[in-house]
Amino acid sequence: MRFYKYCGAGNDFILLDCREQTVTNAPELAKRLCDRHFGVGADGLMLVERPTRGGDCKMLFYNNDGSTAEMCGNGARCISKFCHDFGLSGDEQRIETPAGLVIGTRVDDNRYRVRLNPPRNVRLQTVAAGVTCDYLELGDPGIPHAVIVTDLSQDRESLRQLARKVRYAPEFPRGANINLCMLTGENALRLLTYERGVEDFTLACGTGNGATAAALTLRGLVSGKGTRIQNDGGLLEVDIIPETPLGIDLTGEACLVFTGEIEI
Repeated sequence: MRFYKYCGAGNDFILLDCREQTVTNAPELAKRLCDRHFGVGADGLMLVERPTRGGDCKMLFYNNDGSTAEMCGNGARCISKFCHDFGLSGDEQRIETPAGLVIGTRVDDNRYRVRLNPPRNVRLQTVAAGVTCDYLELGDPGIPHAVIVTDLSQDRESLRQLARKVRYAPEFPRGANINLCMLTGENALRLLTYERGVEDFTLACGTGNGATAAALTLRGLVSGKGTRIQNDGGLLEVDIIPETPLGIDLTGEACLVFTGEIEI
């Protein structure tokens, strides 16, 4: 079966076109293919299936440990590029996900914008570890995110220990993606996201960027217009649309890296 390796702001994915061929062992396949020593290597596996609710395609996402995720923002931008380049859509893409319909837009050849699922269950949360964070979920069922404003000049291992402590806090029965952020200027942030399923920091997390910008906008720390977020993997831009429910637009690069053939 042909696979496609995509990258969005350093977040990399293996994409399988399952519109004609069925994959029955996706969790095991994700662990095997995403392994960076013995597989192709990626943060996650994405299956593109035929739509069932009027979209252009359906997206199923698996972390590199085989667990599922409700949606992935950088992954959705990569699927948007796949849909456009392979004729599944025009300049607008309608992607069905377990968290709801995601709308993508082609900005230019390697730059796409997606409207993330709206935030819900937004609250200030103090966990048993004694850390206070902004908690919110994107979509329904929502992708859980905790946002912590902290000093990112600390050594990476100290930041990793902080993120792990909150990720497994009993107050989050489904776990949470942990976004450690620092204001670096007007409407500018530095962000590290510790992702469920990967169980470490990744080079970027699309929904983490959206959740962080939404949380800080609601707190009045950023304007929500063109918030520039620097990730280890590159720069992403988030616009918060003051609608009901709140709109979150994520813009950044999406590139096809290479293709190949695998046995499934």
